[in-house]
Amino acid sequence: MTQQELIADNLARNLEMLNWTLGDFTDQEMLTRPVPAANHAAWQLGHLIAAETSLINSVTPGALPELPAGFAEKFSKDKSKSDDPKAFPPKKELIELLTKTRQKTVAWAKGLSDADLAKPVIGNMQQMCPTVAHMALLQIGHIAMHVGQFQVIRRKLGKPVLF
Repeated sequence: MTQQELIADNLARNLEMLNWTLGDFTDQEMLTRPVPAANHAAWQLGHLIAAETSLINSVTPGALPELPAGFAEKFSKDKSKSDDPKAFPPKKELIELLTKTRQKTVAWAKGLSDADLAKPVIGNMQQMCPTVAHMALLQIGHIAMHVGQFQVIRRKLGKPVLF
């Protein structure tokens, strides 16, 4: 297995873990905050989509398609405080867009050469992600961190512990 195949496989498995974790959430439960001021799952999903699109396109312009007009703004930091169900797309729509985004990220990772993986990242993410390989792996860690937050929401809702 090449490093590109390993990264792509982990990107795909990571999405499966997220889908498993949120599979039994209703649209209403997607707006549950585990504690005051914590982010609810609806905002977090949109944030994941916007962040992944922006980050991957920052190292490979055009690798991921542009998001729908106004999408990233709906999931800006200041919008994380909203509990208005009308402010967020339904869970199904968010999961579908995240899936499409991640599928494109998987395809991008598979297409990287060893030289691409070693390319330096330029800009504000350089300290966290010195290379394109680091940027690819960041996407896995980012979803994993949010899956941990979703697990806390699951417990608050009394849903079964998954792992």
